[in-house]
Amino acid sequence: MNTPFDPETPKRPGLFARLRGSFLTGLVVIAPVGLTIWLVWSVVGWIDGFVLPLVPNYYQPDKLIQTYLGLEPSVQIDVRGIGVVIFLLFTVFIGWVAKGYIGRSLIRYAESLVERTPVVRSIYSGIKQISETVFAQSERSFEKACLIEYPRKGIWAIGFISTTAKGEVSARAGNTGALLSIFVPTTPNPTSGFLLFFPAEDVIELAMSVEDAAKLVISAGLVYPNDKELIEAITHIK
Repeated sequence: MNTPFDPETPKRPGLFARLRGSFLTGLVVIAPVGLTIWLVWSVVGWIDGFVLPLVPNYYQPDKLIQTYLGLEPSVQIDVRGIGVVIFLLFTVFIGWVAKGYIGRSLIRYAESLVERTPVVRSIYSGIKQISETVFAQSERSFEKACLIEYPRKGIWAIGFISTTAKGEVSARAGNTGALLSIFVPTTPNPTSGFLLFFPAEDVIELAMSVEDAAKLVISAGLVYPNDKELIEAITHIK
């Protein structure tokens, strides 16, 4: 006989609950794979739709395959990805030319013409700044992830160390030691945030990579880097 003080026996989930759990687990596995394939397929199709119309009709991939294999013109072959290859080769060629003396001279001349055009000047400068920020990662990137006490003592926030403060900012801060530029992102959108300047002694550098710290911010603290050896090493030091 059970009394009110006896522990409750856990109930076995029913058939519907088990099916629901299996469905959600399968969805977690399938969704990232399916969305990734769909996104890549869509981007490749978009680039092909933009590049291939610029290729002469005789050199279209489906025409070349029909000629090579001796197929009837009514046989349509969808070759996806050729436009991406053409775009990559064209981009590499433009980048190679732009690095040379003639290419740099042409770019400076073209930019001087753009600077004289009121509306185009604003659009071009904005797009150029965005492109340099997004694609010039080898020259501009965060150095390390860190922990700082913000917005007050006892509350910790994840930040990214960008550079050591220089010039007027460092001189007017009145700090005797090094002053670090820290970007504190917002959640779940890490592209916005706050630029803060902290003394180097108040910044705790993290061993996790910048990518892992960004995942932690985007996931609102749900996705932590799985590094058991790192955790054990830090615990041993403490």
